Amino acid sequence: MKILYFAWVRERVGKTEEIIDLPAGVATVADLVEHLTGLGEEYAHAFENPKVVRAALDHVHVKPAASLAGVSEVAFFPPMTGG
Repeated sequence: MKILYFAWVRERVGKTEEIIDLPAGVATVADLVEHLTGLGEEYAHAFENPKVVRAALDHVHVKPAASLAGVSEVAFFPPMTGG
């Protein structure tokens, strides 16, 4: 699965994207965030407040409970503001 990081999430993780194999038991966006948080200090810092980080699955904004089944790309980004 392709994971994309934007804005300060990217800065904290230290990369713009990566390809990962989902471990067994990682079925939702929330599960993925929990998994990533355990990969190292940079991920833990990026997702220290998971309620703030937004996600999109294949370019569609979703909630943390969204299923990863059939998804090819997950993007994480901070809240956006308009103006």
